[in-house]
Amino acid sequence: MGGAVSAGEDNDDLIDNLKEAQYIRTDHVEQAFRAIDRGDYYLVGYRDNAYKDLAWKHGNIHLSAPCIYSEVMEALKLQQGLSFLNLGSGTGYLSTMVGLIIGPFGVNHGVELHRDVVDYAKEKLDDFIKNSDSFDKFEFCEPIFMVGNCLEISSDSHQYDRIYCGAGVQKDHENYMKLLLKVGGILVMPIEDQLTQITRTGQCSWESKNILAVSFAPLVQQNRAEGSKPDTVELPPVSVRSLQDLSRIYIRRTLRDLTNEESPDNGLVQRAPQKRKRRRCRRRRINTYVFVGNQLIPQAVESEEDERIEEEQHKEEQEAQEKEEERDIGSIEILKAVNLLRDKIMTLPLPESLKAYLLHYREK
Repeated sequence: MGGAVSAGEDNDDLIDNLKEAQYIRTDHVEQAFRAIDRGDYYLVGYRDNAYKDLAWKHGNIHLSAPCIYSEVMEALKLQQGLSFLNLGSGTGYLSTMVGLIIGPFGVNHGVELHRDVVDYAKEKLDDFIKNSDSFDKFEFCEPIFMVGNCLEISSDSHQYDRIYCGAGVQKDHENYMKLLLKVGGILVMPIEDQLTQITRTGQCSWESKNILAVSFAPLVQQNRAEGSKPDTVELPPVSVRSLQDLSRIYIRRTLRDLTNEESPDNGLVQRAPQKRKRRRCRRRRINTYVFVGNQLIPQAVESEEDERIEEEQHKEEQEAQEKEEERDIGSIEILKAVNLLRDKIMTLPLPESLKAYLLHYREK
């Protein structure tokens, strides 16, 4: 499923195309998509396809098409402090983007059937926290991933403000999914080849809206031997943050606000302007007429003046193109990204261990 927008050369190109096609419609969703490079979630050797609007699967690892994730993020109507449950959390790509929006006082849980995929998601999350400059530009709700079948969640589990299911849900499992949702919450899942947004309006009332025609693999139901007890999935408890964690959050927030005031551009790279596509002028021709038998046949003949004009135009185009390329290269060199929060922390007169803690033990 996918192919709704043109392929991009990089992550920013892909997001530009999704915005142009109205799949991304709000600023906070756009910021989350730009902060997480989709290519980072591909295996080495497959990254060339990362910025195409196509789903990708390798073994148990799977990513939906970018247009699907865009519609899901918009339909969830995310806000700071919400609780989120990702059923079939996969690589953690979507959960990480959600974490940038719901912030440090939200809840971010994911359930995934395959242990190797959970290990992959944890590896990608660790890499994002330690190495991505985007991590320091947001307040983040770190996802917690667990192995299990999302159809076997414990009946006494707490409910969530937002839920997404990344596999096809059969009609007889629809109510099971709905009961995981708080009143006022939003559930997005594919039902009968339609990506559907369900809002819980009361204890026993829901409103449904079809968003997009999709094709998803169905949820995997657990095989049960006769008389055997299914493996129940126990979701993590919603815990209160420690005083130490709260201190780090508020110190980083204060330092980030200070650096933003000192540098309004927030250290962000401005993209070099796109090169203009030049339209080549078609060569003009002079029509002459030639008698063939008793017929008068028009025949195009190039004039020397036209050839001279075209050579001059071609030369001007080449010179303009060279100047444009020089300007673009210069822009890239000058507009270098700076991690302002990291720089500010490193200049503070603090013990190195405390600096490391404020940096969230980041390696970069």
